[in-house]
Amino acid sequence: MRIIYLDCRMGAAGDMLMAALLELLPEGERESFIGGLNALGIPGVHAEMKRSAKCGIMGTHVTVTVNGEDEEDLNHEHEHTHEHEHHHEHDHDHEHIHDHEHEHAHGHEHHHEHEHSHEHGHGHHHHASLGDITAIIKGLDIPDAVKERAVRVYTEIAEAESRVHGREVGEVHFHEVGAMDAVADIVGVCWLIERIAPERVVASPLRTGYGEVKCAHGVLPVPAPATALLLRGIPVFAGDIPGEMTTPTGAALVRAIADSYGEMPEMLIGETGYGMGTRDFPTANCVRAILGEVKGESCPVAEIFCTLDDVTAEDLGYAREVLLAAGAKDVFTVSVDMKKGRPGTLLCCLCDYSRREEFATLILRHTPTLGVRIYSPERMKLSRSVETVETEFGPVVGFENHSGRTRLGPGAQPLGRVLRGFGNNGEDGTEGARYKNVFGTYSHGPVLPKNPGFCDGILLAALRRRYGDAELSPLPDLSEREAHESVLAKLLG
Repeated sequence: MRIIYLDCRMGAAGDMLMAALLELLPEGERESFIGGLNALGIPGVHAEMKRSAKCGIMGTHVTVTVNGEDEEDLNHEHEHTHEHEHHHEHDHDHEHIHDHEHEHAHGHEHHHEHEHSHEHGHGHHHHASLGDITAIIKGLDIPDAVKERAVRVYTEIAEAESRVHGREVGEVHFHEVGAMDAVADIVGVCWLIERIAPERVVASPLRTGYGEVKCAHGVLPVPAPATALLLRGIPVFAGDIPGEMTTPTGAALVRAIADSYGEMPEMLIGETGYGMGTRDFPTANCVRAILGEVKGESCPVAEIFCTLDDVTAEDLGYAREVLLAAGAKDVFTVSVDMKKGRPGTLLCCLCDYSRREEFATLILRHTPTLGVRIYSPERMKLSRSVETVETEFGPVVGFENHSGRTRLGPGAQPLGRVLRGFGNNGEDGTEGARYKNVFGTYSHGPVLPKNPGFCDGILLAALRRRYGDAELSPLPDLSEREAHESVLAKLLG
């Protein structure tokens, strides 16, 4: 299984995440990706990739300007209404959120040597609503999956800001420079995830920083209110560095791309990327992304239980269908004895740990239970990948689902030669076994319906063993063969 581990122990921000993922690409593809990002036509946006070192570690820093300005330019050249002092820990993700009365709602800290006042008319700068930003993202020439994820991330940021400031989502306005800066970071991260295509993303607990921020109405804690909302359900810690270490955009992106949280799983490390912040600390100010392979997948999952004694079989069946349709890994029921000897049913739903709240809500909505119990058991499963094997019956495709190593004994021949996949042992390029009229393979799927040529070959071998020189009459299996060829084309390019 191909996974990405995100080490966010120094916090997370959009530009740092993008830079870390960018370094997972082959070196020759990084500049072309930045060029492609600039060519999308995000209004005024220009991204630039620079080498950067923190604590002696070389990495990448991505700078985004909008019409030649970045957030620092905006803050120094214009007198904007800031509700609090800012301490730039990472110097990024500055959405400059406004409501209609132009009360600036910032979910991060900036540190400047001068005061900011409420004496401005916003000059030539414009504001963008969530609807404006959504329209921009949907109009970009990027895959639909990237658009959907990017819109979802920005929507979560807007919803968090609207809750914090007591405004409708449609009333929340983002400063043009900060909004387009964040759009570039969000689109860049979502696009890189689509391009790298990991099967799973695991993130470490996130460092939030600590301390307070002063605003016009009082003192606010770190993490900023919007960031705290976006971090709900995610493991975090304050650390020993004052100021903001995780920004709203960073929190929203990690929430969108991570499947689970915890320590780095046992894995074979491939590529490592470092996305650098701007400030220097005793600890390297970076997000680290590690791309690797796991043979057996350790999957953080949640088991959600409830007991029911007042539900019909039909209603229970419907609830099961709802949970499975929503993406539950498994749903099952067990007959149990409840209080005072009443017969009842134990309902269990197995799901990704990151989606436990979603599935708990579905159970509460579609059953009469008044509460659920949520556990996080250890789970191990075999890796599952697609393989292609060249055999005497033509190519055989299926899912590999094993962790063993097979070596053939005297008299046995391999079923075929691996074109893609692990095969018998990952070394000699063989797959399966053939001994006289016995066929063995690691391909699942099931293998016969997915491979009409292989199926015909086995039937023909049986017929010839019984009747001698036999032939099979043609069958109208054009659809099956077209499906088989389509899978081959996808696997082998």
